[in-house]
Amino acid sequence: MNPRIGFVTAVASELEPQLRFAGDGEFDYVEILMDGPHSRERLTSNRGTIRQILDDHGLDLLVHLPFPTDIGSPYESVRSGAVETQSACIDAAAELGAEKAVLHPESSAWSVAWDDAELREYIDESVSKLNAYGNSRHVEICAENIFGSPYTIEHIDGLLAATDTSLTLDTGHARVTGHDPTETAAFVADHADRISHVHLNDTRRPADEHLPFGAGNLDFGPIFEAFPTDWHGTLSLEVGTQSLDYLRESRSQLERYL
Repeated sequence: MNPRIGFVTAVASELEPQLRFAGDGEFDYVEILMDGPHSRERLTSNRGTIRQILDDHGLDLLVHLPFPTDIGSPYESVRSGAVETQSACIDAAAELGAEKAVLHPESSAWSVAWDDAELREYIDESVSKLNAYGNSRHVEICAENIFGSPYTIEHIDGLLAATDTSLTLDTGHARVTGHDPTETAAFVADHADRISHVHLNDTRRPADEHLPFGAGNLDFGPIFEAFPTDWHGTLSLEVGTQSLDYLRESRSQLERYL
């Protein structure tokens, strides 16, 4: 494996210091979470400054599209509005020079009333539209396995079969769903050609903890070893922290694995 390494930005912290930290810490890219203070409108209004910092530090850019926007709603007006919102975010990402955009293929429909199989059809339709739109803007859409959704890691084969989207593998989400490292490694071995991006989400238990890399007990060794030696995707440290020191240590721990 020869991946590029970055991290997902924290919405609770100012963006510009995080970008400069990424450059000073010799990360390859940042993945901006487009929500709250870093929403599409705010990123667009500050586009020149953001682009200048990225260029000054030689950083590539990925984005995480906002969630949940209910692209799998069974109600057409809600679903089309969600697709329109995500398309506008893809426009903003393209204008900033982003190469990839992480997308949650999910629905907030009431599970008592709507069957997952039916919701997957709506999600497939929306992901197909967004993937095509991303291609037109030269932004690669990377759908993520989401626990508690119609498209957990156990079912996301259906999305890959129904669409041409790339995949974001979230290691913590896989664990919440019940996959141990060996099972996640088997998934990687079977789908490495579609996995373009990985969220390194460390945990101590089957929970979405987003610990600093190495602070949990998730064994990443088998997962990394399952990737082909010529895999050139992106690895994002997804750490739930406002401390840049934890990101620095996470990068150090990751380097030991790689």
